[in-house]
Amino acid sequence: MSGARCSRGPLAALTGIAVGVALAGCSSSHRPAPSSSPSPAAAVSAPPEVGISPGGVTTSLSAPASSTEEEFYQACHWARLWMADKRGDPHAQIEPYLAMVQASPTGENGTWHTPWSQLTPERQSGVIVAVTQAADGMCD
Repeated sequence: MSGARCSRGPLAALTGIAVGVALAGCSSSHRPAPSSSPSPAAAVSAPPEVGISPGGVTTSLSAPASSTEEEFYQACHWARLWMADKRGDPHAQIEPYLAMVQASPTGENGTWHTPWSQLTPERQSGVIVAVTQAADGMCD
C-alpha cells in the first residue's frame, strides 16, 4: 500500500484539523502531554518513506497527497490520455508513466509543468494518487 491519500484541497485538511481539535477538547483529562512526547515540529520534519521500484522509479510516498480538485483532475486526465495511447492493462503503465514524468527536466502536464524534483513530497504523492486513479479509470 502506498500510504498516499488524496486530499481534495485545503477544506479537507481543515476538516481533519477541526475534528482533531474537537476530539482533543472532549478529553476528560486536561493534563499537559508528557515532555518526552515528540514536539509537533519534530513529527512534521520527518522525511516521508519513499517506495522505489527496481527500475528506480518513485512509486509510493508516505506523505499525504496534496492537490486541488482541478489539479487532481488534470494530473489524472493527462495520465489517462497517456495510458490510453499504450497497449494493454493501464495498471501496467503506472510505473512507465511515473518514470516519464520523473525524468522530465521541465515538468509535464501531469505534474502541473513542474519538474518532479521541485514538487514537495505531498505534491509528488498527489501525482502518484492521480496516476493510480487514472489506471482505475476514475478521472472522468
